[in-house]
Amino acid sequence: MPPLSTSAIGIRHPAYRFRCVACGHLSDHASQDFRCSTCEDKDLLEITYPQWQESCPDISRLKSAWQQRRLSQSAIDRSGVWRFRDLLPPLTNADSVITLREGNTPLYELPRCARITGVPRLFGKHQGLNPTGSFKDTGMTVAATFARLAGFRWVACASTGNTSASMAAYAARGGMRSLVLVPDGKISWSKLSQALDYGSVTCQLRTDFDGCLRLLQELVLRAPVYQLNSINPFRLEGQKTLAIELLEQFDWQPPDHIIVPGGNLGNSSAIGKALIEMRDLGLISRLPKLSIIQAEGANALVRTLRETGGKRLISVHAETRATAVRIGNPASWKKAVHVLEATAGACEQVSEIEIAQAKAEIGAEGIGCEPASAVALAGLKKLLQQGFVKPEESVVLVLTGNLLKDPDYTMDFHRGALFNGTPDEIAAAALNPLRRPPIVLDATLDAVLRTLEEAEKIL
Repeated sequence: MPPLSTSAIGIRHPAYRFRCVACGHLSDHASQDFRCSTCEDKDLLEITYPQWQESCPDISRLKSAWQQRRLSQSAIDRSGVWRFRDLLPPLTNADSVITLREGNTPLYELPRCARITGVPRLFGKHQGLNPTGSFKDTGMTVAATFARLAGFRWVACASTGNTSASMAAYAARGGMRSLVLVPDGKISWSKLSQALDYGSVTCQLRTDFDGCLRLLQELVLRAPVYQLNSINPFRLEGQKTLAIELLEQFDWQPPDHIIVPGGNLGNSSAIGKALIEMRDLGLISRLPKLSIIQAEGANALVRTLRETGGKRLISVHAETRATAVRIGNPASWKKAVHVLEATAGACEQVSEIEIAQAKAEIGAEGIGCEPASAVALAGLKKLLQQGFVKPEESVVLVLTGNLLKDPDYTMDFHRGALFNGTPDEIAAAALNPLRRPPIVLDATLDAVLRTLEEAEKIL
């Protein structure tokens, strides 16, 4: 490795600065661990744009430019992230962008789920249709680009799967090496196989995700390695474009609710940051309520809000089959608390059975998602029961990952094996009408016709 300094990263630019989310201290550079060097708790940093306070961008010009870039053939314009680069940290050279044409994800109507929930205006923003199959790509294109601009040859992450796949792909695309730290066991092999195929050096550590992240934080202070987890504020700047693209798809008329699965809480923090910035810039007139849903077995934010009022993190030993949110010590919890307060959103938890049911219901729409994405629909049902969401309101579910990210979960569900040997095994029988296991038949026309006749009887 070249003798790079490990003390500070980031390219100094007058258009943006790093701000501590706790004490508000501003700096021109960020340390390798992306934590405040001033406050006692060494809290996380976020990127802020001082020039917006002095002179807001011309909103009409921005909207026009974003639309015109759709017609461009340049790589930077064909990215659904960099198309909105006016609200991102400025680049010194547009050709330096590492892009796989991320973003540009569809906003689907969900008619079946609308009937089930009684919410006619129900939509899914499907981030699982990004290049590596998850929302991580929208942040990775920005963070990987700035890693290369800063001169790093190695990038690294701790991951439960999706981050490793995305980081490895963008590192390979940008001519950098990548190091992945994953917990040994209880991860999706489909996700890990992506990192392997993209050439990452992959280490399975005998610990959980939080242990992997702690080790990574030590590593980046000892070696010239640039970390690409969501504590990296450049990651969140890229991920916030999800919200910008969503509001553009709504013709800048905000929905009433945006519901997001909560794991390490970087994505909900990024979406909330974008909503607040868009309101302050005049792109939207009001804030949607942004709500965060967690699995019961990985409910650190839920407990933090209920037991400490959001003042102190309650860490948990995370346990859920929705591996993308299997995180017990979320790094961005303070940012998430701020977003919930700013948007008047809610935070709720859902059971494993509720997640499995919601996943099957989304699958019946013909679009599918990974288990963690289904947390959003399961949470919507609870928020409706509580009266927090009204049936006449418009709701967007953020679907974070592709169905093919965890095919074992899907096969176990439809074969009736997902809850075998668990306390939920008996209760899970109620999900039988949603299961569609493969049917083994003799290779005869009559057998297939009888199967069709039986299928006709099933609504």
